[in-house]
Amino acid sequence: MVEAFVGTWNLKESKNFDDYMKALGVGFATRQVGSMTKPTTIISLEGDVITLKTVSTFKTTEIKFKLEEEFDETTADDRKVKSLVTIDGGKLVHVQKWDGKETTLVREVNGNNLTLTLTLGEVVCTRSYFKVPYLKPLPELLHHCARAATSPSQTIYTSQYFHHQLQEKGAV
Repeated sequence: MVEAFVGTWNLKESKNFDDYMKALGVGFATRQVGSMTKPTTIISLEGDVITLKTVSTFKTTEIKFKLEEEFDETTADDRKVKSLVTIDGGKLVHVQKWDGKETTLVREVNGNNLTLTLTLGEVVCTRSYFKVPYLKPLPELLHHCARAATSPSQTIYTSQYFHHQLQEKGAV
């Protein structure tokens, strides 16, 4: 079931994130930067170990865990929490506990869209992501460009075409 979550996900929309960060106790300056960043989340699976990496211009975090096994986590806002991730009804449910508080991060996949619902007390935030299509590594694409071209000028044109396609897919 975890396989549905595997992939690269880019944030497209966020609702109520500032209020959620405020409820966590995140300071004003960090909230401003956090609200402006559009992170990419990369979820991978190796055996029974799930890796969840969040990359942005502000900060990069990575956690590795097994389902239904508690682990220590340092969050993007530097909280030290005890985390537990489970699958419940096709959703990836991540519970963080610290200092008598608890927040829940629920990920749900629908086709090429992932919805992350963050809940802390009465505060609910939703963040919507879209799946980045898998692309062959750039050197392999360029190799195909060169093989498809019959002249040096056609190689340049074909390379420019592929670069444009990569830009449209958000890969460059």
